[in-house]
Amino acid sequence: MGISQFIKDKAMELGFSACGIAEVAKAGSEEAYFDQWIAEGYHAGMKYMENHREIRLNPDGLVEGAKSVISVALNYYPKVLRNPAEPYISYYAYGEDYHGVVKDKLRQLWKAITEHHPSNNEARVFTDSAPLLERYWAWKAGLGWIGKNTNLIIPGKGSFFFLGEIVTTLVVDTYDSPKKNHCGSCIRCLNACPTGALEGPKRLNARKCISYLTIEHRGEIPVEQAVLLGNRIYGCDTCQAVCPWNRFAMPTAVAAFHPTPSLLSLKKDDLKALSREDYNRIFAHSAVKRAKYEGLLRTIQYLKD
Repeated sequence: MGISQFIKDKAMELGFSACGIAEVAKAGSEEAYFDQWIAEGYHAGMKYMENHREIRLNPDGLVEGAKSVISVALNYYPKVLRNPAEPYISYYAYGEDYHGVVKDKLRQLWKAITEHHPSNNEARVFTDSAPLLERYWAWKAGLGWIGKNTNLIIPGKGSFFFLGEIVTTLVVDTYDSPKKNHCGSCIRCLNACPTGALEGPKRLNARKCISYLTIEHRGEIPVEQAVLLGNRIYGCDTCQAVCPWNRFAMPTAVAAFHPTPSLLSLKKDDLKALSREDYNRIFAHSAVKRAKYEGLLRTIQYLKD
């Protein structure tokens, strides 16, 4: 068995839903798109996106002499859903914070690779934690294509996945090729976006995006978007929920991503009276802590009685 097939088989054993390998090179096809997105201010208050441009376009800056990017996808689609009438929390935040879960599996994968293929190769693991164009490299590694809603869509599986990468000096025997885009003429995601943040195919304006405004944004939410929040208090899955490809979504088998009883039972009245102690208890290991206590309270105030 070649090293590439071994890596993919081991990734599946560890619970990943997809794995592919791309050869390191400058992300030339993304350069103009990324620069325009920044120039138009579509990154809103995420000023860190302006940093490390060259590394974003070439992961050789993350691992000197990098030759390969091993990309993986880990399913987070909930096994049990919250009552839709209650305040909405994005599916990805139902369970434990994904950073630790995905990185732990990536470290296990790299350990298996080095045991199977002893060498002096360097490697670093990432998941939404470095200046790396994750969706681009997942596309380059053949996992799927980047949809009009800017999410990576895996054929026959949908888009409810965390992405992770191993950037390494390891040279493999076979590299994967990008998949063709299969969005076709569908524009359901563009039409369904509550605030019109998807201003065109792959043109996401974070200044209008509910996920950005309820998670990353600090300060009050602009009134023109606040009135469109509905019952959303952390994130928004609308552009994924309407995507036809997500009819294939299957509940995750990763126990760490299953929601806790305290999160499932959380009601509007509980949130309106949420203390810092309650917040720390309910969201102790959750990605919801990204918004911080003050940020969550800010958004909760927009819930209608």
